[in-house]
Amino acid sequence: MAVLVIDIQRDYFPGGEYPLVGADAAAGQARAIVLRARQDGVPVIHIRHESLEAGATFFVPGTPGTAIDERLAPVDGELVITKNYPNSFLATGLRDALEGGGVDELVIVGMMSSMCVDATTRAALDLDFAVTVIHDACAAPDLAFDGNVIPGATVHAAFMAALTDAGAEVIAAANFTARE
Repeated sequence: MAVLVIDIQRDYFPGGEYPLVGADAAAGQARAIVLRARQDGVPVIHIRHESLEAGATFFVPGTPGTAIDERLAPVDGELVITKNYPNSFLATGLRDALEGGGVDELVIVGMMSSMCVDATTRAALDLDFAVTVIHDACAAPDLAFDGNVIPGATVHAAFMAALTDAGAEVIAAANFTARE
């Protein structure tokens, strides 16, 4: 087992370039999962995004918003992988690192539920990893479609429901940390 901490970076928090709904609460729950993993000797892998798109408005390389939130700061020995696409496996060494470590089960926390968490979870399932997503350790933005604003909590819930349907186990942080 390994814990993937996906894109819990400063741009997603109040004052950042693309704040998400409930980012602070999600980071607190993600921290609880990471602390439990460290206590249990479970590897923690941090994924951070840098946008290479022309005209990107957040996660611009070299800006403070690309920094991992201090509550989830990596400690010595924890792998940090920088990615440029929503899928954390695409054009990174993530798969090799997991397979090299004998990992076949992932616990996923992070941001955004509707983009990188979704893309990474689906890719992991396609690669035959068992996946648990900690739903209250993830956050999403408000989105707009066809003239309607969809609240971030609704976006998040819809994606968690879809990931459950796709084969991921989707549970609360308290349920995960209560496991033996």
